[in-house]
Parts: sequence; C-alpha cells; structure tokens
Amino acid sequence: MMPNILATRIDNRLVHGQVGMTWTSWLGANLVLVADDILAEDKVQQNLMDMVLADGVQSRYFSVQKTIDVIHKASPKQKIFLVCRTPQTVLALVEGGVPISAVNVGNLHFAEGKKQIDKTVSVTEDDIRCFKALVEKGIPCTVQGIPADAKKDILSLL
Repeated sequence: MMPNILATRIDNRLVHGQVGMTWTSWLGANLVLVADDILAEDKVQQNLMDMVLADGVQSRYFSVQKTIDVIHKASPKQKIFLVCRTPQTVLALVEGGVPISAVNVGNLHFAEGKKQIDKTVSVTEDDIRCFKALVEKGIPCTVQGIPADAKKDILSLL
C-alpha cells in the first residue's frame, strides 16, 4: 500500500514555524514525519519541535532506516509531510523504496565550502550530486520557502 505522502521538504532546521504551521496547514497534513538519524535519538529537540506544530498535527521522529522500514505501514488517514535535513537523506529514502514524488527545498544554510544558489539555499558538490540523482529518477526538486513563493527548479539555480 502506498503511504499518503503529501510533500517532502529538505530543511536543515527540520521542524520550525514555517514547517510546523505554514506548510502543514497549507498541505492539510496531520502527520509530520522527520527522517533524521540524529534527531531520532534527541528527545529534547523533538519536544521543542513539537511545540511549533499546529493543533491536531502529530509527529514522528524516525531514523532513515526506520522510515524506510515502516512508511508502507502508514494508514491512508495519515496525511504525511516528510521532512529531511539533507538531500543525501532524501536520496537514501528514495533508494530504500520510499515513494517520494517531488522535493521542496526550503533551507540549506551557508557554510564553508558551500555555494549559495538562493537566499536560503547553499549547496556542496555532494548536495548537487544528490539533487541531480533525484531529478534523474524523475523527482523534481524545487526551491520554495513558503507556499506563496514561486517554485524555482533547483537545477536551473546550480
């Protein structure tokens, strides 16, 4: 059975106001699933992230492998907003059989060795490799901070 994944977002802040309120309500999501090996082990950060979720929206914080293992058991009633920290995570999920149809790139913060390609998106060579691999698999990757913003194709920004 196919899980009801409404959207997949790459955001190195994971769950914050934009994700917890703006995107979940715009999508009509009732479950935010964060696939992240570090956060899966960090209850304090999970509790902080839960505080920015809209009423009635549940959360799950799974490792990448657990997400791959359990996503197909999701109830059709679960309207899932999948959030990942990096394009590497999304590519691992896709290669593990998670049915991701498109990727929304929100925030990839600037750091040493990264190239800024949009106001909130900076990428490494490996990020670019992952985005190209996702696009080759037929998964469009677009930069879009909030739902009102125009989508920008990530490859056109590289």
